[in-house]
Amino acid sequence: MKKTEVYILSGFLGSGKTTLLKNILQQERDENRKIAVIMNELGQVSIDSNVVEEDTPLKELLNGCVCCTIQGQFETHLHSLLQEHELDAIYVETTGVAHPIEVLDACMSPLFAHEIIVKAIVTLIDAKRWKDRHSLNLQLQKLLQEQVRHADIILLNKTDELSESEKASLLFEVQSINSDATSLLTSHANVNIDLLRTAQLKKKEAHEQTHVDHHLHLKTFVHEFKTPIDVDAFENWLRNMPDTIYRIKGYMRFTHSQETYLFQYSYGMPLYMKELMKFPNVLVFIGENLNHTEMKEQLQQLESQSN
Repeated sequence: MKKTEVYILSGFLGSGKTTLLKNILQQERDENRKIAVIMNELGQVSIDSNVVEEDTPLKELLNGCVCCTIQGQFETHLHSLLQEHELDAIYVETTGVAHPIEVLDACMSPLFAHEIIVKAIVTLIDAKRWKDRHSLNLQLQKLLQEQVRHADIILLNKTDELSESEKASLLFEVQSINSDATSLLTSHANVNIDLLRTAQLKKKEAHEQTHVDHHLHLKTFVHEFKTPIDVDAFENWLRNMPDTIYRIKGYMRFTHSQETYLFQYSYGMPLYMKELMKFPNVLVFIGENLNHTEMKEQLQQLESQSN
């Protein structure tokens, strides 16, 4: 019986997993392969799912992490995709704080283990984040190392702004943690799908458990804007935001335009992209020790200043 390939896309918050998924899905479509996607988001709302075209089967896991709180849901979704569709491959986009081995364990359910072949754990690294990783708390530093240590393919992403010596140093550091993985320097998570197809899952060692709430102390906060926001006031607010907020993503409308923007923020860098469709104006924040009450007050104040 032909087995369905499974690829686990791992990497810290903002490293480029969704961009990678988009690139891969385009290549898979060009080859007319039958593909499905499972997306796991820490927040209560889905932001990234619009990169998956409507005719591609998609299952979403919200408000938790496959590796701890919602492993049972993940197994159910994977099982139903295999039952409902004849698939060549399933791509699992994990949350930025998932431990890849615990996601791999969830793929090994006796319900369907005989129907799939896990081809590779692909870990993306944000080159700048990696360089400055010592500013993160010890648990998160450990998680980044674990994501590298257990990868079969490592994509050192966003390297276009690095010098040649910085690239060489980054490659050396990563390979000293995991010399068995195939390591590649990438920009915009651009990779040829053949690299994934020819990968082989390596034997995995014991790992450190990383529960999102208990070990990493990461929380999510979701805010829905009722009205458009003044972009200058918003950017001023961003500049004063605590550096314990690692990732923001969502959709926004601003007072200067009728357009809806996809907003992405990681590591101090905001990114705005015009969207053709209207989406609810919702932002999802991921970080440590988030003060929900304070953040809600600040964002509501932004709204009242903008109108």
